[in-house]
Amino acid sequence: MTNRDPFLAIDWGTTNRRIFRISGEGMIDHSVSDERGVLALAPSDFAGEVADIRRRLGDLPIICAGMVGSTRGWVELPYLDCPVRIADLAEGLHWVDEGRTAIVPGVRWMDDARADVMRGEEVQFLGAVQGGLAPADALLCQPGTHCKWATMVDGAIARFSTAMTGEVFSMLQKHSLLAAQMDASARVDDDFLLGVRHGQGGDLLARLFGARADRVSGLDKISSTASYVSGLLIGSDVGSALPDASVRVHLLAGASLGALYGAAIEALGSNYTLIDSEDAFVKGIHSIWSEAQ
Repeated sequence: MTNRDPFLAIDWGTTNRRIFRISGEGMIDHSVSDERGVLALAPSDFAGEVADIRRRLGDLPIICAGMVGSTRGWVELPYLDCPVRIADLAEGLHWVDEGRTAIVPGVRWMDDARADVMRGEEVQFLGAVQGGLAPADALLCQPGTHCKWATMVDGAIARFSTAMTGEVFSMLQKHSLLAAQMDASARVDDDFLLGVRHGQGGDLLARLFGARADRVSGLDKISSTASYVSGLLIGSDVGSALPDASVRVHLLAGASLGALYGAAIEALGSNYTLIDSEDAFVKGIHSIWSEAQ
């Protein structure tokens, strides 16, 4: 087995997973996504899942990243402490399934005040730098349910932080007092940009309730509560993470979230570069695979 041989890679998330067959040159030969995330499986299911993937996509070595290495996954792996590079992830691989299946460890950052952890995003952050999609010294952001902000220094993940931006929006839209008003998808419009501005005031919780109070008091001038609330949350997230407006943010995101975060970044006076997160993952996982051979 060499780094020129094809292999399978699995980005195994909490609710979903993406599976790639990758050539020795690091190109995607085939990919498939499904909802067989770790929450859909018991620890005893993973060996069978991997065997089924090999039956469908080829009897090849497999490297897994993400929540598969968590307490809810196949094998719980310890975190690697920042700073972390591709070589550290390769050295920290855990081999199972008679040495044909590897799991990538997660990453931890901590100081005297708090700690933060990630599983899966580290592959994309390091892949973006390794693949030349972002510079070696950069601020990277991966929006999502739990938005990650990583500071890259000399090609390594030096530190990072996580904001529960997407999860809070989902809870508000489904279960909060605002749910009846948030009956549409968030989009970049005047309501969203107003939310971004209001998200800088330090009174996020009061502004959220204000969206309800204005409506019942007849003062509401917002057409889309969903866009406004999204702007509040993303604006607060971006405003807290940006050190100053001169810093360019490299966004690892799809078109929808990329547009929302990009608009918030520009509204706060900064600039951004949009990076395809799938491309970053493949570049990262191929680099780990090559390093481990």
